[in-house]
Amino acid sequence: MGIRSNITAIVAKTVPKGMVFDVRVAEEHQEAHYATTVAFQLAKAEKKNPREIAARIADDIKAKAPKDFFGKVEVAGPGFINFFVSNEIFGKELKQILAEKKKYGTLKLLKKKVQLEFISANPTGPLTLANGRGGFLGDALGNVLERAGAKVEREYYVNDTGNQVLTLGKSMLASEGIIPDSEEYYKGDYVKEWADKYRTLIEKMKEKPLALGECAAKDFLGFIKTAVQKRAKIKFDRFTSEKKIHETGLVKKVLALFKKKGFSFEEEGAVWLKTTAFGDDKDRVIITKEGNPTYFLADAAHYLQTKQRGFDTKINILGPDHYGYVARIQAVAKILGFKESTVLVTQAIRLMEQGTLVKMSKRKGKLIPFEELVDEAGADVARFFFLMIAPETHMDFDLALAKERSQKNPVYYVQYAYVRAKNILTKMEITNAPKNFDITKLSTAHDINLIRELARFPEIIEDAARDYGVHRLTRYASNLAKTFHNFYEAERVAGEERTIKDARSALVAATCIVFENLFSTIGITAPKKM
Repeated sequence: MGIRSNITAIVAKTVPKGMVFDVRVAEEHQEAHYATTVAFQLAKAEKKNPREIAARIADDIKAKAPKDFFGKVEVAGPGFINFFVSNEIFGKELKQILAEKKKYGTLKLLKKKVQLEFISANPTGPLTLANGRGGFLGDALGNVLERAGAKVEREYYVNDTGNQVLTLGKSMLASEGIIPDSEEYYKGDYVKEWADKYRTLIEKMKEKPLALGECAAKDFLGFIKTAVQKRAKIKFDRFTSEKKIHETGLVKKVLALFKKKGFSFEEEGAVWLKTTAFGDDKDRVIITKEGNPTYFLADAAHYLQTKQRGFDTKINILGPDHYGYVARIQAVAKILGFKESTVLVTQAIRLMEQGTLVKMSKRKGKLIPFEELVDEAGADVARFFFLMIAPETHMDFDLALAKERSQKNPVYYVQYAYVRAKNILTKMEITNAPKNFDITKLSTAHDINLIRELARFPEIIEDAARDYGVHRLTRYASNLAKTFHNFYEAERVAGEERTIKDARSALVAATCIVFENLFSTIGITAPKKM
């Protein structure tokens, strides 16, 4: 249990049982370590002055808190309660970091099995930057959830059949002049290159455009796997084929289930699903007038497969053009009985190069592929930049800044802090932190600020696991780097007398541990030198 969790447990003893309240890290400009607004919540119910209630709770907290846990508890402003944690408690947290090492920040918060679906782009061409944004988000979120105690399966759902793949096959035929070209067909060098390479195959399959498209899609999926797993270091446990979803009868099974539960109906020659019963703006077609299952029905069958495989929690990360899809797929999740279903929709990305917007269009072939950006900026930089901004926010990717190797680049700044910390230990020939150091020797403001920042790591994991806000990790990385750089510039380690040297060596070793755990959770490397 971390420091904030302990404070929350103490406060809970002073308020009505079951009351929900926040204990949060105090604002950066405040001297306090943590704060709560619980008095304001009680003031509404009790119709009393919040400051009066805050004073009562503060006195109760002081009485119920373990000895030496708080340095001070005070009421501030109109009713805030501020907590000042004692140096002894921060010292214990430091020793916990050194004892737990790689396990520090590992929680028993989530006891559930989660399927995390992300990217799932049609294998009809190179991945876009939007696909990459969802990829990095999904990979890092999986790491967070695992660190918080969940069992996570990372899945890529492959749309390897249907209209998009049929269009891909026709695009190849048009590229070779076998059929007339169309605005609907895919363009770009990747189409021409594949068509030129497989001219004989295209001629042989010219009467079977869907089968031809499936051949091309299989190749493109291989390119996607290379770009994602080898170049961007994004992990997947499972690739699920839409074609096999159809072949195994799951589409028919989910259709029968909808009918049995009374959520499907026939109208105008088609079969519809009553998604409006779950908040959608209109009901959705699942079988067309021609008798063909829609993409939506195939996706519902995929959700059924996920449920049958033992997952009660599903997280689906979609791109910026899928807002209208959220309500309908959430309706499916409710019908199928998922305990928890979340859909995260990422916003669009603009690539800026020397102040100029780089325009992109997958259909017309004017595309900056995701793997090209990863190669140019580097996998660590691309990942960190994509994760810095909350997924629901539009972002501009500054390519010039991404390629700059200076402290202006946030990734360089963060990794350089880690390298500095490791260099201190290397120069002092320290492989293991001193075990019997005097914690009271860590008494300067920079010492305490660094310990305080290190102790926040489990809290960051907990918050990100609860609200899926992975951008918290990169923000924390920047704050931790800033705190360590300030410590590095202000305090000495090697040149101090032995008791201070041992204590600060332990502090630097703990800093390295937290950086390493943080980097592995984000998914970036911990470099040996820069």
